[in-house]
This record gives sequence, structure tokens and C-alpha cells, in this order.
Amino acid sequence: MKRIQSYILVLASAILILNTSCSNMNKTQKGTVIGAGGGAVVGGAIGKAAGNTALGAIIGAAVGGTAGNVIGRKMDKQAEDIKKTVPSAKVERVGEGITVEFSNAVMFAFNSYALTPTANGTLNDLITVLNKYPDTNIEVQGHTDSTGTHEYNQTLSENRAHAASQYLRDHGIASSRITEKGYGETAPKYPNATAEGRAMNRRVEFVISANDQMKKEAQQESQGNQKTQ
Repeated sequence: MKRIQSYILVLASAILILNTSCSNMNKTQKGTVIGAGGGAVVGGAIGKAAGNTALGAIIGAAVGGTAGNVIGRKMDKQAEDIKKTVPSAKVERVGEGITVEFSNAVMFAFNSYALTPTANGTLNDLITVLNKYPDTNIEVQGHTDSTGTHEYNQTLSENRAHAASQYLRDHGIASSRITEKGYGETAPKYPNATAEGRAMNRRVEFVISANDQMKKEAQQESQGNQKTQ
């Protein structure tokens, strides 16, 4: 019972932080607090509850503390680089990570998981930035709207995530950096009740987080800063 209560408390606290911190904290400070209550289980639960799997993945990968601050500053730089290099992407800084969202209309033809020529060019631009920051991991997430059967949507989302992931691999991004997941219709970020909302839910998201090397260096840097204070 105590374990369940503790889990609920951590989960509720993290959700409260996410709901209130935008006006009270900068992105780096959010990384410190979110990371302190993070972990893959909590992150996944929050992401599912919020309908934002990218957010959940970032929380799950967070280290928190002053090391989280160091990672946050590095992610600030990378996010700005992506915004400049890939203007068609929706780029957001969250905690210790970055989400890069593309509409499926940019990436794929209707009812297809074959990348379009436009998608190839867009991904090439993204790859240019990813190669400049090798100490990051990339989770590629495929999503659909609620139209069609659950089974069909799940398969389509997995195929689209795989197509985008494979393109990264084929163009020099190490396989060790990449994971891919399909969520079908289970994690809408936008209302499925409208045509516009359904179109926005048909999306592919790239979730960028620190790998073990960046985390190690951030820990060392934060410890060094503490000794000099």
C-alpha cells in the first residue's frame, strides 16, 4: 500500500509540475525538477495520461538535479539549431529533451508508409543537425487518428515509425541511437472530433534525449561546478 501511495504521490506531483511550471520556471529548471521525479515507469504513465508519449519518453530518460541543468542547456542549443535548419518542423523543448513533430501529410501519402520526396529532404535537414550532436538518442514515434480499426492504425503507425527510422539509419545515424514505436490511435494530442484535429494526430514525432555519454559528462561537469563554489 505504501508503494502504491508513493507512486501516486510522485505521479500527481509530476503532473502538477507540468501543469504549473510553464509560467514559473525556465526550460532548464523544469528539467531539474521533472528529472528528480522521473524514471521510465513514471514517465510512461504521465505520457499516457497526458496523451503525450513524447513527453513521457523525455521524463523517463531524465536524470534531474544539476546534471539535468547541464543537459538542458545543451538541448537548448540543439533545439535552436533544429528550428533554424528544419523550419517545417514543430520543435519543442521539454525538460531534458526535445520533441520534433512532423505531420504525416509532410512525411507520407494518404494511407501509405512510403516516404515522400518532401519527407526525404526534410529528414536530410534533420540528419544534418543530429550528426552535429552524436551524444543523443532518438525515439521515433508513429501516430494515427481514430479513423479505421485499432489493428490497422497500430500497424500503420509502426510501419511509418520504421520507415522514418530506417531512413535515419540508411543516412548515417547509428542504429544504437534509434528506437522506434508505433502508438496507433492510442495517444492523440489533438481532438479527433474535427478534421483538423485528426490531421494533426496523424503525425511522426522524433524524441531526442541524452545518451549515457552525455549524462556521464553532465554529471562530471555538475560535480566540478559544485567543488568550485
